[in-house]
Amino acid sequence: MRKFFSAFAIILGCVTAAWSSDPGARTTLRALHALTNAEAGSGIPVEFEGTVTYYDKSDVNLFVEDEGVAIYVQTDGGANLAPGDRVLVRGKIRASFRPEILGESVTVIGKAPLSVPAEADFDQMIRGDRDCMRVKVRATVASADIVAFGGQRSIYMGLRMDGGVIGATVFSTDATMTRDLQNSDVEITGVVSGKFDNKNQLTGILLEVNTLADIKILKRANYTLDSLPITPMDEVLAGYHVIDLSHRIRVRGTITYFEPGSVAVLQDGNKSIWITTRSEEPRHVGNLADATGLPDINGELLALTNGEIRDTGIATPVSPRPVSQAEMASGVYARNLVSIEGTVLADGQQLPPMRQIPIGARVRVAGINMVNYGSNPFQVAQAPVSVSLLLRSVDDIEIVAMPSWRTVQNLTRLLGALILILVAFGIRHWILDRKLHQQTLALAARSEVEAALERRMAQLEQRRSRILENINKSCPLAEIIEDITQLVSFTLNGAPCRCDISGAPTLGQSWTDDRTKRVLQQQILSHSGQLLGVLSAALDGQKPPLPDEGEALAVGTQLATLAVETRRVYSDLLYRSEFDLLTDSHNRFSLEENLERLIQQARQNATIFGLIYIDLDKFKGINDLFGHHVGDIYLQEAAKRMARQLRADDLLARVGGDEFVVLLPAVRSRAEVAEIAQRLECCFAEPLFADGHALSGSASLGIALYPEDGPTRDSILKAADAAMYVAKQTKDIHT
Repeated sequence: MRKFFSAFAIILGCVTAAWSSDPGARTTLRALHALTNAEAGSGIPVEFEGTVTYYDKSDVNLFVEDEGVAIYVQTDGGANLAPGDRVLVRGKIRASFRPEILGESVTVIGKAPLSVPAEADFDQMIRGDRDCMRVKVRATVASADIVAFGGQRSIYMGLRMDGGVIGATVFSTDATMTRDLQNSDVEITGVVSGKFDNKNQLTGILLEVNTLADIKILKRANYTLDSLPITPMDEVLAGYHVIDLSHRIRVRGTITYFEPGSVAVLQDGNKSIWITTRSEEPRHVGNLADATGLPDINGELLALTNGEIRDTGIATPVSPRPVSQAEMASGVYARNLVSIEGTVLADGQQLPPMRQIPIGARVRVAGINMVNYGSNPFQVAQAPVSVSLLLRSVDDIEIVAMPSWRTVQNLTRLLGALILILVAFGIRHWILDRKLHQQTLALAARSEVEAALERRMAQLEQRRSRILENINKSCPLAEIIEDITQLVSFTLNGAPCRCDISGAPTLGQSWTDDRTKRVLQQQILSHSGQLLGVLSAALDGQKPPLPDEGEALAVGTQLATLAVETRRVYSDLLYRSEFDLLTDSHNRFSLEENLERLIQQARQNATIFGLIYIDLDKFKGINDLFGHHVGDIYLQEAAKRMARQLRADDLLARVGGDEFVVLLPAVRSRAEVAEIAQRLECCFAEPLFADGHALSGSASLGIALYPEDGPTRDSILKAADAAMYVAKQTKDIHT
């Protein structure tokens, strides 16, 4: 089942001089097996005898063996061949994973006994030492399922062996057999085939089994699927057990891609390999490098995990190979450095900042060819199902040609713009003529009105500007709201106006309830739609409505919204700058400011104050065992407990992940500081409850007294930290 070989095999060439003299030359299978891939690439004609060890009518798979040597023959499906048939094979040899035969004819010439299967282990098969041979393996069946391929239904088994997992297939529809095989120890006789990528690189082992008789159950599973207990989904790792004896492999190639702390790609000719690494040290793309790591399969392609990369500093740049979309999707250049040209169809507004590329431009893009393969167990060379290009930087995008402006879309836009200009010009000409006539008749009467209006607008603008300045200056909110009510009152010709802000007293002018009053109200809404308050104005109900009374209230509510939300943003930012959002304690910045202030006061008044440095014991173990969510709840509960032990003037601050500092501004002696520290330490005597877990807590504390232990901010903090460290070390020694 080595599908796709014909698509990627080396084109059959001319026969070498040594063989061309005798086109029908006979040879032995052992002599063919001794050829290298380079020698097999010349397409030497062959004619040899061998015994069939496996044949699949639905595919092109034929394996033959002779004198302990085996080889793969690609031939037509549907032939009447069976294991034990002695056949004469004619064809040509070609290069592949190992030299193989492109069969032109296969003729049955008799019968022969099948050879005794060789014992094989995982290491021999994965190295290719047993390729195409009839072998006997012992393994445990991890899975057994009936699947369909090529119009036939077969049993596909996943086999666990010492060293790794292989696959095995046998044509059968016996569902009972699949149940018997599950988790049983078996001895299987079959032909060693392989799973390959589109570069003919071995990525796995597939054992081709002729019949169910070749599967011998050595030890049945001591349980059935129905007898297994139900395991909670979050506890499935209780059954996980792996013994990995893989050893590190060293490869050499040019670095074509490197993302610090994540992945690198090395390329050597047409070969490339994906390497996962935690190293964040810089590696230069284009330099020769040696890499070591543990062999693995990533996306049906060879890879190294836990990689270590040594940059030799020798520049061996790899030029991107120009490819087509079909070549990218073929997988031949998977994870190689390639380049492809195309036309930009999207504007990239959601992409990271990059050079501006107009839509319709022709670009050439270089990067690593990423190919995703299918997962059909019967498909030895998996078919690519999707392809993408991994860019190393935005510099990998090169504009080949700018888009032409002479497109149907652009011409349509130009024509539409010209029509709009003509229509607008005609409308404007008519409007100007009409306005000129009206203005000529009313110019004298309107001059005085416009002058008064301009003065009024200037006053309104002056008031609005002053309000905006006060908002920006963070003036008191009540003062700003009073100015807003006065602005609305001025706009409404002196009508009283008031503002009711949620949670604050009424501001502005009040009025008595009077049926002659016509009260206008408009809600003050935040940008998210939250009700902030109500702006009201009382107008004379016996007079006609003013033309701009609705606009006056709208301007007032907009200014009020801006003032309230600006003040809230300022208050929120001020709070965030001084408090830790997780524990609601002061943060390091707030602690340092208060500490500096206390030092200045203590110097002026010749007083003292205390400092307690607190480190929660074994907090990292809580995070590792229960997760960060439980760890956060633990920190919150610990902060609440400690805060309850403090006085009104004391200050609790979180200065690190599990580190806190208590500032005691009013103390008379070191003994008083020590007493408060003892209360803080004892508050952890009872377990803390976090997300249903009862957690035993404790803390290590260190105290310091100003100015005895340090005359400056940094010195007194270091003194308390050092005392805490001594306490922690002493506690560790005793425990």
